[in-house]
Amino acid sequence: MPFDRLFRDQLDTLKAEGNYRYFADLTRRCGAHPRATNTTEDGVAREVTVWCSNDYLGMGHHPDVVAAMARTAQTCGTGAGGTRNISGTQHQHLELEAELADLHGKAAALIFSSGYVSNWATLSTLGSRLPNAVILSDAGNHASMIEGIRHSKARKVIWAHNDVADLERKLAALPANATKIVAFESVYSMDGDIAPIEAICDVAETYGAMTYLDEVHAVGMYGPRGGGVAEERGLMDRVTVIEGTLGKAFGVMGGYIAGSAEVCDFIRSFASGFIFTTALPPAIAAAATASIRHLKESRAERDLQKRQVARLRAGLDRHGIPHMANDSHIVPVLIKDPVKTRMLSDYLMDEWGIYVQPINYPTVPKGTERLRFTPGPAHSDADIDHLVDALNVLWKQCAVARATA
Repeated sequence: MPFDRLFRDQLDTLKAEGNYRYFADLTRRCGAHPRATNTTEDGVAREVTVWCSNDYLGMGHHPDVVAAMARTAQTCGTGAGGTRNISGTQHQHLELEAELADLHGKAAALIFSSGYVSNWATLSTLGSRLPNAVILSDAGNHASMIEGIRHSKARKVIWAHNDVADLERKLAALPANATKIVAFESVYSMDGDIAPIEAICDVAETYGAMTYLDEVHAVGMYGPRGGGVAEERGLMDRVTVIEGTLGKAFGVMGGYIAGSAEVCDFIRSFASGFIFTTALPPAIAAAATASIRHLKESRAERDLQKRQVARLRAGLDRHGIPHMANDSHIVPVLIKDPVKTRMLSDYLMDEWGIYVQPINYPTVPKGTERLRFTPGPAHSDADIDHLVDALNVLWKQCAVARATA
């Protein structure tokens, strides 16, 4: 049977729709963030400025973080040797979990190999093992949360995005004996909007529901110590489980949950995504710990990042470049056409040395295609002005609609 033909037909359809994903060949250079070297298909190396990294604060290049990783690799070697229940928990794992528990004001934390895995493993375990579980999922939740809920085989109820009234209606309709789990995010990564966490907690508490908050795009970024939006708003103690990542603002890799000692032990004991997955290398754990400790004490990176976000938005407004309004660090510029989004991305790279990946379906709904910019503290004023100038020129060349007052 011609299996490759079956694969090729669907790939050809994806390309014709403008939704095929091309990966740029990039080499990050330590200490040079947001600069990187792009190697073209014909082998030419050129410098580009990265505008879409989720290393939001450049912590992947911070000297303390790099030194912690290098030092620990020299001491402990590269890998963890296997799963934690077979090869043993490394001391660096325990240090990292203690640091995360402290960050979120919780009794315990548990680390995973990625934020995707921490969401998938935790939600699937909660939904499958708690009696009469019903998971109420925000309509905008990430694919990792959706997959975890689906895998749990628990009853799923979707409530309208950030619509607390709809959440309350759906909680009120559930039977009294249901174990209710309200799952939502703080900062939604594609639109950059922020959940009304306090109102969600109010409703969840009224109906005896536990809350599961994904702070993946918020940890390190918000709150006096980088604990996320829940810390910024003084709500961490009201959230049952906080989930986060080490691979974005903390600049390393891995995921985690933080909560009571009981819930973390429950997930540790029953989640296949934890039990059967190779543990994070100790050098990764040590680097993440160093990053968290730094951002607990330093506000400089967050303050400068906020300044640069405001500068970029002001520049876009001056030229009528349409961008989605939100209170976060994410600046989505709407194109609303997958082919044109890809074309603008290529022009920015080839003609202006600006790397931004197009965001198309299925990451976002069809008709909402965009370029997603994440300005950070290492982007200079000149970098921002260069980006705005480039977009202004391309908006004219490509006849893209401008924002109206």
